[in-house]
Amino acid sequence: MATDIITFSEKFKKKLKDFGPAFFIIGYVVGTGSVTSMVVSGAKYGLSLSWALLLSCFFTYFLLISISKLTIVSGETLMFNFKKMFGKPLTIFIVVALGVSIISSVIGVMGVVAEVSLEWISVKTSISFLNKPAIAIFFIAILIGLFWTGKHEYFIKAMSIMVGFMALAFIFTSIMVLKESGKAIIDFFPQLPTGDNSGLVIAGIVGTTMGGVCLASRSILVQEEGWGLQDLKKENKDAMSAMVLTFLISLAIMISATGTLYFSGTPVDDATDMMHALGPWAGDFALTLFTLGIIGAGLSSIFPNLLLFPWLIADYTGTPRNMKKPLYKLIVVIVALCGLIIPVLGGKPVWILIASQALSPFVMPLITLFLLILINKSDVMKGHKTSLWMNIALGATLIFNCYMLYVALIGLIKFIQ
Repeated sequence: MATDIITFSEKFKKKLKDFGPAFFIIGYVVGTGSVTSMVVSGAKYGLSLSWALLLSCFFTYFLLISISKLTIVSGETLMFNFKKMFGKPLTIFIVVALGVSIISSVIGVMGVVAEVSLEWISVKTSISFLNKPAIAIFFIAILIGLFWTGKHEYFIKAMSIMVGFMALAFIFTSIMVLKESGKAIIDFFPQLPTGDNSGLVIAGIVGTTMGGVCLASRSILVQEEGWGLQDLKKENKDAMSAMVLTFLISLAIMISATGTLYFSGTPVDDATDMMHALGPWAGDFALTLFTLGIIGAGLSSIFPNLLLFPWLIADYTGTPRNMKKPLYKLIVVIVALCGLIIPVLGGKPVWILIASQALSPFVMPLITLFLLILINKSDVMKGHKTSLWMNIALGATLIFNCYMLYVALIGLIKFIQ
C-alpha cells in the first residue's frame, strides 16, 4: 500500500514539474497588475472589454508555442536569436523597452501593495505610526534579502498560496454574482460611454496578459527545462493550460468587479477601492483576504521582475544566468528600490500600474514580426517547417498587436493630458 501512495505522489509531483513554465506564466500574469486591470475594467465597463482578454489569451497561446519551438529547435533563447538575425541595435531596443516595462511594473505594483497594506493596518489595527514609505521599505528589504541569500523558493510558494486563495475567492464571488445579482447576462455587457478613455484600460488588459517580458522569459524557462523535440506536445499542453487558466481567473475577477462595483456605481480611483470587489459575499473577511492576496500577488510578481532584467541581459549576451555577478546584484537592488517612487512621491498607483501595463503593446509588434521571420528561416529551424496555419495565426497576432499599439498610444496620450 505504501508503495502505491509513493508512486502516486511521485507521479503527481512529475505532473506539476512538467507544467512548471505554465505555473510561472500564471503566477506572473495573474498578479497585482492583472487584478488591477480586471477590477478597473469590470467596475467601469462591466464585461464589455472581455473581448480584449479573450483575444490576448488566444493570440498569446500561439506566441508561446512558437517561441518554445524556436528555442527547442535552435537551442538558443529568444533575444540571442534576435541579436544573431536582426543585429544588436534593434535587439538592444527591445531589451531596453522590456526593461522599462519591468521597472514601471515594479513602481506601480509596490504602490498598490503599500496603499492596500496601509488601509488594512488602519482599519484592522490600532497602529498609527506606519506610512506607505515605511511599508514599501519593509517589503523591498524582504525581497532584496531573499535574493541576496538565495532562499526564496519557499517564500514564492507561500506567496503563490496566498494568490491562489484570492483567485479562488474571486471565482467563488463571480459564481455568486452570476447567480444572485438578478441581472440578465446582457446587463453584464453595457455599452461603452462615449468620450471615455477605455483605450488605456484595454491596453492594460492586453499588456498584462500578453506581456513581452513574460514571452521572453518563456524562452529562458523552456531552455532551463531542457525540453527537446520529443517534448513539443508537452510544451503545447503547457501553453494551453497557462492561457486557459489565465483567462478563467481573469474573467472571474472581471465578473466579480462587475457584480460588486459596476452595478452599484462604485468607482475605482484608488487601490483601496478595489477591496470592495470581493464583498459582500466574503463579508468582513473580504478586506483581509484581498489584502493578503494583493500582497502575495505583488511580491510574487515583483520578485521575478527583479530577476528578469539580468535574465534578459544574459539572454542577449548568451552567457550563463549567474545571479551572483556584482553587476546583476546591483541591477536587482536598483530595480527593487524603484518601488519606493510612488510611496515616497505620491500618485495614483492604480492608474500608474495600468499605464505601465499599457507600455507592453509598444514593443509587441516588433517581437511578433521578428518571431514570424525566424520560424520561417530554414537555417534557424533546421528543416522543421512552420505550418501554414501557424503562419496565419501569427500573422493575425501581428495585426492584433499593431491595433493594440494604436489603442495604447491613444490611451496614453489621453491619460497624460
